[in-house]
This record gives sequence, C-alpha cells and structure tokens, in this order.
Amino acid sequence: MELWYTEEQTNNVRFSIRCDKQIYAAESDYQRIEIFSTPEFGKILILDDRIMLTEKDEFIYHEMITHIPLSVNPNIKNVLVIGAGDGGVTAELTKYDNIEHIDLVEIDKMVVDACLEYLPDVSGKLLDKKVTIHIDDGLRYVRSCENQYDLIIVDSTDPVGPGEGLFTKEFYGNCYKALNESGILVNQHESPYYSVYARAMRLAHKKIADFFPIVRVYQAHIPTYPSGHWLFGFASKKFDPIKDLDADAWNKRGLKTRYYNTELHKGSFALPNYVLEALG
Repeated sequence: MELWYTEEQTNNVRFSIRCDKQIYAAESDYQRIEIFSTPEFGKILILDDRIMLTEKDEFIYHEMITHIPLSVNPNIKNVLVIGAGDGGVTAELTKYDNIEHIDLVEIDKMVVDACLEYLPDVSGKLLDKKVTIHIDDGLRYVRSCENQYDLIIVDSTDPVGPGEGLFTKEFYGNCYKALNESGILVNQHESPYYSVYARAMRLAHKKIADFFPIVRVYQAHIPTYPSGHWLFGFASKKFDPIKDLDADAWNKRGLKTRYYNTELHKGSFALPNYVLEALG
C-alpha cells in the first residue's frame, strides 16, 4: 500500500506528496507535529496538517526571508527571530560575520527538539554560539523589547492556532518599538492566490503600514506552499529595499546561495497586477 500525505490547502484544493514513512509524530501543548520521509522532497515537517518545510525547497523560503534585509543593511548586528523553531532562518543568519547575536523565540520546544533530532541539516545552527533560544510566546516576548534590534524576522505559521497573535496590530506595534532607528521587519506574508490566504495578506499589510513609513511586499516561488506563489513583507524605519540595496557589498561576501542573488532581489519586488490590486 502506498503512503501519501495530503494537505487541504483550501476547501477545494488538495496537495499530495508520496511518502516512504512517518518518522515522527507527537502532540504538543500547541499543535500536532509530524515528520515524514519522501522520495521527492526528502524529509517534510508538518504542523497541524500544514507543510512548514521540505528538505528540497526550504532553501527558497529561508534565503528570501533572510538575505533581502541583510543586503539592504550590511551592518546588522542584533537580530530577533520569532518562530523558526526548525532552524532554517538561523542557518542563513549565521553565515554573516557581522551579526553578533540572534535571539530566537519559539513557543513550542517540541518543534525545536524534533527538528534537531530529525532535520539536522536544517536545524544544526540552532546550536551556534551566536544564538540564544527563548521558549516563549513571541507576542509576549516582544512587548518587553525597546530600541534593541536591527532586524526582526517573523517566521510564523498561518494566522491560526499558535501563530494567530503574530498577525495582530499589537504585535506589529511592539515590533516597531523593539527596533532601533534604522530597524527592519521582515515577515512571511502568506499567498495572494487563494482568497483565504489573500485576506490574511491584506490585513497584515494594512496593520504593518499603520506603523512603518516604508512598507513593501516581495515574492518567491515555493513549490510546496499553497499555489506556489508566496509573499514576504518588508517594513523599515529608514531603508528602502530597492533604493538602498547594496549589491556590491553583499556580493563581496561570497556567500553561497541557491536561490537568492542581488538581481533576483530587485525583481522580487516587481509584483503582478492582481497582487498590487489586492494590496490596495
């Protein structure tokens, strides 16, 4: 008998991946955590019946949520990451010598532990000396921060369950307060394609724009995410992600990436008309 994992992406759309076996399953205080091995996508991490990452395409998401802000401000030193218990964002951040400290706030310790054990190629840098892991609610954690970070990356799940609070006006206002005068906020911004995700995208964009003077949206193609068309939000007190791109400085670093480059950086902010219309 063949084993397939099927994600119901909308009431009318399902996405299926053939699996070799389930290698981990547990129920935490917050969500159901599963890891499968698959012949096409390697190991896949699933939280509450939603694909969070696959070994085959995780590099796209993690490079685009990380390298965009760091090519705009090459002098980032202190970073706050909210969510990202799988360690993928941390793996990209630790490539930068100028980053001195990374605070990672993950609400579910079982996600961190499962990824360290079963997804070591993605999660290994969670143990880097620059990284401090806080098992806490990101909404609560950021309330106590002020003028502290150069960059905040919000690698949240969808706006339901444990990720719901990370899409609120209170949260974005506290992120603004936690950033210094040149601070940048980057967040996963959902998909514009299916209406249920597009609604969350529009609401998040409007709430962020209430606080930040510079607000942009950019895109990437991530095959295993709903529709494959995924957006990220870029908000800053000072830096424009296109005008202030320091391509020469970033390219001189010689970082090895599989998706991101500085030409793609500029192009990723050129959005289709239907997305521009949805953003208003």
